[in-house]
Amino acid sequence: MHATAVVAMALAAFLGAVAFFWPFVVAPGRFGASYAPPLIFGVLLVLVLAVVFAQIADGGIDAKALAMLGVLSAVNAALRPLSAGTAGVETVFFLLVLAGRVFGPGFGFALGCTSMFSSALLTGGVGPWMPYQMFGCAFVGMLAGLLPRARGKAEIAMLAVYGSASGYLFGFLLNLSFWPFSTDPGSSIAYLPGLPFTQQWHRYLAYDAATSLGWDTGRAATTFVCVLLAGPPALTTLRRAARRAAFTTPATFTPPPPAA
Repeated sequence: MHATAVVAMALAAFLGAVAFFWPFVVAPGRFGASYAPPLIFGVLLVLVLAVVFAQIADGGIDAKALAMLGVLSAVNAALRPLSAGTAGVETVFFLLVLAGRVFGPGFGFALGCTSMFSSALLTGGVGPWMPYQMFGCAFVGMLAGLLPRARGKAEIAMLAVYGSASGYLFGFLLNLSFWPFSTDPGSSIAYLPGLPFTQQWHRYLAYDAATSLGWDTGRAATTFVCVLLAGPPALTTLRRAARRAAFTTPATFTPPPPAA
């Protein structure tokens, strides 16, 4: 990745982290909880465009890669209603991890956002949680593109372990978005403004384990099994598509021979 794309990705990751971890810095209500989600959503759309434009400017994404982004976003939007998150079962992360691995972190970031956006429109899941879901999936796809090099069974094992971990990561991040507003303040796992970071962190870990650990385990197990079973042929297919489309090969034009 070139400098422009790296800066755009770093800015997107930083603002995404701020959107999730603000409860440890700012008390609820000080930043207009009613209009924060629309503002975050607007900022997220700008970040997605910035990442895509930076990749285009550096040659990482061209028209063919944008077409692939649209196709994979549509596939993920169609896959999500098949599971609907029942008992934590999610089929979205399988393709997101593999595509991020093959096409890179910028592509994975954009795919995570567009997949959640299109599936929310398809299933009617539009709400204040949507920008956080988009950010969560963007992190999953981006980190998949930053994994170390590996091939064969070692790569599949690495992706399966990462896919499992991403299931927990997604739940951990999403819980942060509504933790300050969803628990009785008298509870021992509720968010209390003004507490030291260590006590606040301990409360959140207890909250996350008590409310969604089982759900996140279902998501992690589903992704792990899907990557192990369908990962090899899916990786082969995505890499063949990338080679045939020649996403990273610059176009060259040979001048015609001079007339006799």
